Amino acid sequence: MSQPNDQWKTKIGFILAAAGSAIGLGAVWKLPYVTGMSGGGAFFLIFLLFTLILGTSLLLAEFAIGRKTQKPPIQAYKELAPNSAWHWIGILGIISSCLILSFYAVVGGWIITYFFRSLSGSLTDPAAGDYEVLFGSVISNHWEVGIAHFVFIIITILVVQGGIQKGIERVSGIMMPALFIIFVVLVIRSLTLDGAMEGVAFFLQPDFSKVGGDTILFALGQAFFSLSLGVSIMVTYSSYLNKQENLVRSASSIVGLSILIALLSGLAIFPGVFAFDLEPNEGPSLIFTVLPAVFSEMAFGSVFLSLFLLLLLFATLTSAFSLLEIVVSTVAKNHPQRRKAAAWIGGLGIFLLGIPSNLSYGLLSDWLVFGNIFFDNVDYLVSNILLPLGALLIAIFVPLKIKREDLKEELLRGSQLNHGFFNVWFITIRYITPIAIIFAFLDVLGVW
Repeated sequence: MSQPNDQWKTKIGFILAAAGSAIGLGAVWKLPYVTGMSGGGAFFLIFLLFTLILGTSLLLAEFAIGRKTQKPPIQAYKELAPNSAWHWIGILGIISSCLILSFYAVVGGWIITYFFRSLSGSLTDPAAGDYEVLFGSVISNHWEVGIAHFVFIIITILVVQGGIQKGIERVSGIMMPALFIIFVVLVIRSLTLDGAMEGVAFFLQPDFSKVGGDTILFALGQAFFSLSLGVSIMVTYSSYLNKQENLVRSASSIVGLSILIALLSGLAIFPGVFAFDLEPNEGPSLIFTVLPAVFSEMAFGSVFLSLFLLLLLFATLTSAFSLLEIVVSTVAKNHPQRRKAAAWIGGLGIFLLGIPSNLSYGLLSDWLVFGNIFFDNVDYLVSNILLPLGALLIAIFVPLKIKREDLKEELLRGSQLNHGFFNVWFITIRYITPIAIIFAFLDVLGVW
């Protein structure tokens, strides 16, 4: 008997799509520069521990909500906690997803622009000169990045309107294996550079003398960001799962793939940065200013740069699919006739929402709020306030509003794990995860 189009066709299809949501700009773009700015190996080790322990606990919590109710976030929270305000977690998730995608698509547009420039070889041409100046000129060209921004949104809409099986699962099933293959090629090339091992040591050899309170809290935030947690995306994706799926095994696979990509990302970037005596703490512009300089010094550098940008585009798109799907599922789940309209209206609305972010480095560069451009304010609001708030509310909600026995049945169904595993998870999600998020949240707000 075939499955309806609003369910995942295969287990691997779900894992690849969910991993694609997690493996986006957070792993390929943000993690390397954050690691570079935070001392390297020690930060990466702490990030891994937080991802394995706290990230996995919250991922399973979102899975339990979605699979148990088989409904999108707002309806799911209403079913589990009727006649209460808990459904605002779902509303918060949708708002956060729209805001994330609004500036995420802008960065996706930058990647598309750089990808097409790389195909001509102009990005690795020594005549390109100062890559920082080049990056500034590209993102301030509102027509060029505006068209690329629109193209990125259109691609996202076209995939999501196709549904779970024929859209997201099919395309993710192509993009994710391609992403891994490209990553392996880049890592091999990076590791064969003279001086590459210095970059490997920086990335993987912990130096705990560089670890402070900010490093630990930053690693915690990155663990949640890298798994797409806190905005109920995984509630949405797991609502399309059948009841026989092993949630623990799926969560383990997704976390494992996310960690693997984080590892490959560092191994693809830092050896090249150190081989050519560049600074690893460049910041958010790392992939647009430092990496072209690295590839320009390599044989066939333009080819490898194009491959990296294609990889980054795939990673960004698979995350964008999940961000739009949470909006579309609210309207169209179990109503396939509404999906196409929901995808286009939602996607184009998010495109309009992203225009001020797109113009933040050009026409609106002088429009400052709290001393920051619009793009940076949206990024700060989502990453430092809405995401941790959503994660905290989900961590509180699950053990509070779902009976312990129901949670045990949901998580252990189809699994060979014993009740001891469940007890450890329950303690982690009920006590350790909320406390850790509160500490990180208070630090971001500057309470201490």
